[in-house]
Amino acid sequence: MDNNQNNRFYYTYSAKEQEEIKRIREKYTHREEDKMARLRRLDQSVMQKAQAASLILGILGALLLGFGMSLAMTDLGAAMGMGRVAAMVIGIIVGLVGCAPVAMAYPIYRLVLEKERAKVTPEILRLTDELLK
Repeated sequence: MDNNQNNRFYYTYSAKEQEEIKRIREKYTHREEDKMARLRRLDQSVMQKAQAASLILGILGALLLGFGMSLAMTDLGAAMGMGRVAAMVIGIIVGLVGCAPVAMAYPIYRLVLEKERAKVTPEILRLTDELLK
């Protein structure tokens, strides 16, 4: 009996520690993505690429337009060493050049959207066929 008492195994159980261990383990185990999640992710990636392209173009155009307006309507030209008339003419030209990217933002959005949709169409159709069965 004395020998049996010396060979005992003692442990403490903590549910909190077990949950933390499981969370850490999940980070390093490869999980198979389910089909619906993959379908949503593909659809979102198409929209995000189109939105990013149009936003970048629109923002850059708006900044250029704003710079042209500031040059034409304020004393920014004088601060840059230009005459009043030269600053106004250059400001109008820069502003008009800035209007082009702003006007092209939506057509670029549509173009990128169609291009990206064409890329993922086979995968989307395959996944939807599997999910609808």
